[in-house]
Amino acid sequence: MEILLIQNGHPMWEKIARFAETCSWLAGEFLAERMRDNGFQPQERVIIALDGEQIAGFCTLTEKDALPDDVPFTPFIGFVFVDAPYRGNRLSERMIRCACRYAKEIGYQTVYIVSGEHGLYEKYGFEKTGDYETVYGLTEQLFQIAV
Repeated sequence: MEILLIQNGHPMWEKIARFAETCSWLAGEFLAERMRDNGFQPQERVIIALDGEQIAGFCTLTEKDALPDDVPFTPFIGFVFVDAPYRGNRLSERMIRCACRYAKEIGYQTVYIVSGEHGLYEKYGFEKTGDYETVYGLTEQLFQIAV
């Protein structure tokens, strides 16, 4: 299994967008749209898990996520998805660790995740810092980890 950081212009960019668009998770469509609209800043990345030529999962590292612009936290890991046949193999953790290493390389000391999941990110070392209202009007948990 290979974990890669990619950005617009990478040969796999459109293949990942197509996979995200048709994956079993509704949010994948939003990621695909953002990828095709060139909605990523130069330092932002899509992290992918590959099993040979097969896409096993993805996540992102971006400046902002679903919190309002006035919330001072950055960067965020988002769009964490592992395809059903690959679940249970710690791919989420491997992609998240890759995102955290990259964040540290580009100068960040802390990385955040906004999620409604309970018990998932804590097992990777993230700590819940509170509940926040998202731009979608939902209340989600904010997690952080020092990198």
